[in-house]
Amino acid sequence: MRNVTVPGMSRRGLLGSGAAFAASLAVPSAYAQNWPQKSVRVLVGFAAGGNIDNLARVTCARLSEVFGQQFVVENRVGAMGTLAAHDVVRAAADGHTFFWAGTGTVSIFPAMGKPPYAMTDLAPVSLIGTSPQVLIINGKLPVTTLQEFVAYVKARPRQLAYAGGGGPGSVSNLLMALFLKRAGLEMNAVSYRGTAPALTDIIGGHVPAMFIPLPEALPQAVTGAVRMLALSDDRRAPQANEVPTIAESGYPGFRGVSWNGMMAPAATPKPIIDRVAAEFIKATKDPKFIAQLDKYGASPLGLTPEEFAKFLAEDMALWAEAVKIAGVTLDSK
Repeated sequence: MRNVTVPGMSRRGLLGSGAAFAASLAVPSAYAQNWPQKSVRVLVGFAAGGNIDNLARVTCARLSEVFGQQFVVENRVGAMGTLAAHDVVRAAADGHTFFWAGTGTVSIFPAMGKPPYAMTDLAPVSLIGTSPQVLIINGKLPVTTLQEFVAYVKARPRQLAYAGGGGPGSVSNLLMALFLKRAGLEMNAVSYRGTAPALTDIIGGHVPAMFIPLPEALPQAVTGAVRMLALSDDRRAPQANEVPTIAESGYPGFRGVSWNGMMAPAATPKPIIDRVAAEFIKATKDPKFIAQLDKYGASPLGLTPEEFAKFLAEDMALWAEAVKIAGVTLDSK
């Protein structure tokens, strides 16, 4: 192979620049080994005390223990979590600020309206878990399976309603809109300000069906006030292993779950992101930590940053489809 001469640069200079380039690649790795050098902020876009906040806190407690610095949860409430995300995007990308991400902020909001940042401004770190919803009906409805529910609704087009707990842009409402489309059904939507009043009307027989987070359905299912027909996840839940998934009930590929995980400013050094992701993966294999997740209805799912990025691409496409079907915009919320 013949020698190539770079104009204006001697061989010594070329070797020197190569050494400098190699040294520059080592800087992020060396920095990551000494990180964190102070407490780490983890911004949560929702109020303290809810499931999203609780999952963030149990995870941050574990990270504090592992890394020897406090991972401090800060609640920055508003605009479906995008205020917190925006603050993270504008923070220094030094590994001391993270965003506690979830379905509504990352996967649903961008389909309804433009957030004040680009999704490429945030780097995926890892998931900690997913939370399925379950399709429930009033306990007195003469239906025991998803197939029977579909037949029951098909025989009564536009005569039945469903509850959208949390409003038009909620996971509950969008999941039902998506399922009805896939099943070729027609029902009328009734919006509620939250899951509790919607569940009250299901129990009272005023509205026959809705999707609801599994932990909120379980106590009512035990009493027979509601009946659980199918889960929105692609795997059965250990808390209700007798309840089949929608996918195995005749709708292959159907999956729509709430999830929680961590993202970082896009320019955060990759070695830091990888270190945090590795701890997420370890946590989701620890029986004690899994028991903590179970308290909040989350099934463990630790992913590498690359796996999380793939998950996000698929999840955003799913919820964009659901938003389009439901005709939801920010003005309709």
